Amino acid sequence: MIGLSYLLVQVVSFAGILVIDHRWKLAAFRAPAAAALAVTASVALLLTWDVLGVRSGVFFRGQTDFMTGLLVAPEIPFEEVVFLAFLSHLALVCAAGVSRAVDHARDSRAARASRPSRMTGERR
Repeated sequence: MIGLSYLLVQVVSFAGILVIDHRWKLAAFRAPAAAALAVTASVALLLTWDVLGVRSGVFFRGQTDFMTGLLVAPEIPFEEVVFLAFLSHLALVCAAGVSRAVDHARDSRAARASRPSRMTGERR
């Protein structure tokens, strides 16, 4: 069981971001095909980066009992792929969330500015 610890933490974290995404429809629950394409492209790019790092001797897999030991390529553990997918989806959710918050703030400010001002001393 200890060999699944890191993967379990990743899955729980990923699930948490998916819950946030579902609640506010930010990425995968707003445009599933676009989100899947973005995450897949990001993971492919980052895995290519990892492979180049491994080949050049910069990256290597550390030894720990907390990982499954499954490798998708030499020196690239399965957990790396899950982490890269999580990271890519997290970036989409964060970007969409910030964009929505900025839009909301701008719209709220515009709505307040368009209201007629009340005269002082006016009774309700």
